Amino acid sequence: MTTYAGIALALALASAGPLAAPSHGPAPVPPSVPGLSWSACGPAGLGQECATLRAPLDYADPDGRQVELAVSRIRSTEPAARRGTLLVVPGGPGSSGVQRLTSKGPALKKELGGAYDLVAFDPRGVGGSTKAHCGLAEQDRHLVTLRAWPAADGSIDENVERSRRVAEACARNGGAELRGLTTANEVRDMDRLRQALGERKLSAWGSSYGTYVTAQYAQKFPHRTDRVVLDSSADPDPRKVAQGWLAGMARGADDRFPDFAAWAAHPDRANDGLRLAERPEDVRPLVLGLAARLDRQPKPSATPGVPLTGNLLRQALQNALYSDAAFADFARLVQQAGEAGGTPALPPVLSGPMPDEDATVTVGVVCNDVRWRGSVPSHRRAVAADRAAHPLTAGMPVNITPCSFWKDSPVEKPTRITDEGPSNILMIQGLRDPSTPHSAGLEMRAALGARARLVSVDHGGHGMYLGNGNACGDRTVTRFLLTGERPAADATC
Repeated sequence: MTTYAGIALALALASAGPLAAPSHGPAPVPPSVPGLSWSACGPAGLGQECATLRAPLDYADPDGRQVELAVSRIRSTEPAARRGTLLVVPGGPGSSGVQRLTSKGPALKKELGGAYDLVAFDPRGVGGSTKAHCGLAEQDRHLVTLRAWPAADGSIDENVERSRRVAEACARNGGAELRGLTTANEVRDMDRLRQALGERKLSAWGSSYGTYVTAQYAQKFPHRTDRVVLDSSADPDPRKVAQGWLAGMARGADDRFPDFAAWAAHPDRANDGLRLAERPEDVRPLVLGLAARLDRQPKPSATPGVPLTGNLLRQALQNALYSDAAFADFARLVQQAGEAGGTPALPPVLSGPMPDEDATVTVGVVCNDVRWRGSVPSHRRAVAADRAAHPLTAGMPVNITPCSFWKDSPVEKPTRITDEGPSNILMIQGLRDPSTPHSAGLEMRAALGARARLVSVDHGGHGMYLGNGNACGDRTVTRFLLTGERPAADATC
């Protein structure tokens, strides 16, 4: 943050008042939502507990079939300081809230002290919660095929056939569990958890896709929200939803790549043997040239039967751009792929197929939420244009997916995020995010209007608070969660 911006933000924080009063003790738990039975779990010393929450498979039939949701918490050990519950809402779709609480719990405890019980749950289809299964073939469960990268020559014929095959398998095998994988149901499950916890209100920290879930919760249950943090938001346009999010990745990769290029050309990299070029501007053509060669001639990798292709390299780059900490592994992969006798070691996430239940939830939620637009010919045109405009992502973000052939879509009418409700939302957004670019976050900011303030962080990566961000951004979010104070106007760190 610049000196002048820092002074302005400090003055604004000092003058801003609390936005929401703490809840005054637990609310009675409705008879239809039993309390939770907790038992110790997780790493020693963290104080983590786990429980199971039961919820209707279909909320239109509340007494019918139930699903089980894995829940975890780290309780406040300071009753006098406790002001409520902070729900940690994961990204994805397909990420585990329980695992995120385990990984972020120590940092949250340090930042927030005993102000909150820290709680998370695995959404439907994820982790320890009830699963759905499409029964997908192994070749259709690789990340690089689920992401629909076009062929080396730009053709999408294989993507069309795979997308149709996946949609048909899900329609045939997914059943009610698959139809229940929706953002709307995750929002309902959040409120059911609130009731089971005995809380009148929830505070929440939503990250990535979790910002959309959390924004919907604040839209549907405004009187049940206390303090809300949206970390790395995308455009909530209800006409597009995830189709728009995916398209934004092309711009996000372009925004973020210069950070990697500067890192990979820095003289310090020579000490680690990872310097790819002497000048940052030479790194992009080097990576694109290598991807093109691997398109023509894939290279055997250390994983038998899984060669390094151009698209695998592009997907590895997309993953690496999420965090500076991943730069070294990607640079090493580039070096191994470029050496005549090198044997590239693939990242574990790219070296084999995803489990069927993980692939199912990855496609299920985004396809159930909204009907995806575009015919096969329109996707061909979009891919050709996007490959030329954004070669780092080579047309993948606008390619066809199983959602184009999905049955019964959307499951429910998509929710429009509006500015109606309490002004108790703080957004934090990186300026160079490869997945939810800053320009997409501005669309969420515009939708929320006076309900929100936005802190833009001059940093790259995906996920700012207690992650890729900086001390200024972390301090601003922590102060908001502890005191309710926000900047008087949008600010930059």
